[in-house]
Amino acid sequence: MKNYDVIIIGAGAAGMMCAIEAAKNNKKTLLLDKADKVGKKILISGGGRCNFTNLYTDASAYLSHNPHFCKSALSRYTPWDIQVLFEKHKLSWTEKTLGQLFCDQKSKAVVTMLLNECEANGVDVQLSTSIKSLRKTTQFEIISNTGEYSSTSLVIATGGASIPRMGATDFALQIAKQFSIKNIPFRAGLVPFIFSQKDLEHYFTNLSGLAFEAIVSCNNTSFREGVLITHKGLSGPAILQISSYWNKGDAISINLFPDDDAVAWLIEQKTQHPKMELITLLSRKLPKRLVQKLSETLFNNQPIEQVSQKELSHFGEQLNQWVLYPSSTEGMRTAEVCLGGVDSNELSSKTFETKKVSGLYFIGEAVDVTGHLGGYNFQWAWASGWCAGQYV
Repeated sequence: MKNYDVIIIGAGAAGMMCAIEAAKNNKKTLLLDKADKVGKKILISGGGRCNFTNLYTDASAYLSHNPHFCKSALSRYTPWDIQVLFEKHKLSWTEKTLGQLFCDQKSKAVVTMLLNECEANGVDVQLSTSIKSLRKTTQFEIISNTGEYSSTSLVIATGGASIPRMGATDFALQIAKQFSIKNIPFRAGLVPFIFSQKDLEHYFTNLSGLAFEAIVSCNNTSFREGVLITHKGLSGPAILQISSYWNKGDAISINLFPDDDAVAWLIEQKTQHPKMELITLLSRKLPKRLVQKLSETLFNNQPIEQVSQKELSHFGEQLNQWVLYPSSTEGMRTAEVCLGGVDSNELSSKTFETKKVSGLYFIGEAVDVTGHLGGYNFQWAWASGWCAGQYV
């Protein structure tokens, strides 16, 4: 049995960062992963461009049953710290909307950077490794298809169960249960909505691929970004964001006029352009195909002078608050992240060590901390991995 100071299971962003830091602190470190290459989810992130952090990282951008838990780690390893690592490896980045930083050299370069850091600091990396059994005696003991390993500290960095085709599972929760550590079951986050066939035909027929900007709201939370109509329902950044706040049966509200009071705008148009038809007027603000569909479902197309004040007010209110009921989400198959994970109250916010089992740590997406879209989940991976790496 090969003995190490630290074994980390999961060679994603959090696991690799933790391994690098542990090895820097002179810990004999082993990084295990069942995949045949490291950082598979890093490689597909941001469409292969890797949105590796967000300049506006703050606790308010994270969902957790304990909203304060993430604050310590995020304050100790910041977006500026990961930029320093990128600069060390001569990687550059571009800031896109809303503070999102994308690596100019793409995702593959980020994985190469992390691998080079692992190699430079002496991390042993063992891939294509399936865990057959794991237990704790005086040490943690792992039996796998590639050999038997033991360590003083064990870090679970296997993430959530989203995108199972990439090999994702609920391994982290299985280990938590084995050691009687409370957890919140994983569920899909940052995921497109599906609508019933009836609603698809009523609202979205022939609109697949159409995109527009809107404010999407649910459960007292709102996001202003793009909305994309798909053949199954709705996607796009604003929809993915709000999906993390949505529960089955909830309505979502879409403000198609994010910059205007639609009622006031319509009344103004009635005064200025009384002869114009509603479709013509609304096509100045919204995609024409969408307006034509709305004329079948929300209003009758006619010259605006023929629309009563009461009808105009009712229609304007719907433009600012178009209420829809998704039937479900696309689920884990396409979810970018998972909500839920190991209960943060079971962990030290400083070290990420479990309070019940000495030497056992959970980091990254395995923990009940889920970020908004736009680099926040990467920053949580870097921060939680870095912090745990100081103490394992």
